[in-house]
Amino acid sequence: MIILKQGDITEEDVAVIVNAANSGLRGGGGVDGAIHRAAGPAVMEECQKIGHCATGEAVMTQAGNLKAKKIVHTVGPVWYGGNRHEPELLRSAYRNSFILARNGCFRTIAFPAISTGIYGYPKKEGARIAIKTGIEFERDFEEIRYICFSAEDLKIYQDIFKKERAT
Repeated sequence: MIILKQGDITEEDVAVIVNAANSGLRGGGGVDGAIHRAAGPAVMEECQKIGHCATGEAVMTQAGNLKAKKIVHTVGPVWYGGNRHEPELLRSAYRNSFILARNGCFRTIAFPAISTGIYGYPKKEGARIAIKTGIEFERDFEEIRYICFSAEDLKIYQDIFKKERAT
């Protein structure tokens, strides 16, 4: 089941929360900063031991103080106009997050809108990749949640979800 909602991803009661991380796993602004603040310093310590995550890849840590059991940290691409393999890298970030969670036998997962904040990925195109990838993995999970920060983002996800379900 795919669920679309507006909210704070750090408050989701799921097995895995996905973090839109930077490649140095250093924490930062936006979703990344919020997740690290809510999870506590143990998660940052674990990230520092891992050290690096390439764009399109994903790594898993404990979830610290969050309700979730694990955090998957994935690095989406910075948008440069679409000519530097950004769609493939974003798809890979979502796919690798799903694969890590599935391989860990986790059945519920929550995603933010990866790369559409400070990384500048166009929101509609990012949502389309997120939804299409979620549909590919839907049979492997009890719940896939897309947590949108704003009402505007939620509307984009709802419109794209409706179109993808119709095809």
